[in-house]
Amino acid sequence: MTKTQNSRLKRNGALLGALIALVGTFEGLRTYAYRDPVGIPTICFGETRGVKMGDKATVAECKEMLGTALIEFEMGMRACLRAPDALPDGAYMAFISFAYNVGTGAFCKSTLARKANAGDIRGACNELPKWATARGIKLPGLVKRREAERQLCLKGL
Repeated sequence: MTKTQNSRLKRNGALLGALIALVGTFEGLRTYAYRDPVGIPTICFGETRGVKMGDKATVAECKEMLGTALIEFEMGMRACLRAPDALPDGAYMAFISFAYNVGTGAFCKSTLARKANAGDIRGACNELPKWATARGIKLPGLVKRREAERQLCLKGL
């Protein structure tokens, strides 16, 4: 079985669609490269990898890029969790949204991941609001995003 065959998002199109809507809402769409609030070149729905100022993309390219990236971040998240398939859909989506935003390295090293691996999903969900800063700056958009992720994470527990 290949790595992406373990993708819950690929097996469940409705879950992927809901996650695209969630992340797309928080990230917003820009078809040209811009600097995010802390100065990182960004395009489409918050994509930063390999982006250079002056880059452009179509809406269709941005949507495809987001779907592909979410599956990549899902695989990174799954690699850090002992029982990812035991997570309820809400927690699963919240954790992927979080990993997409902060990176899988930060996700894997987080107290959130440690609590999830210890079986404390509620505690893991309650870690999300602690991640509302970028380079030490508390951002109102991140405060809203983390609370929405937390509410989604707690749903169904």
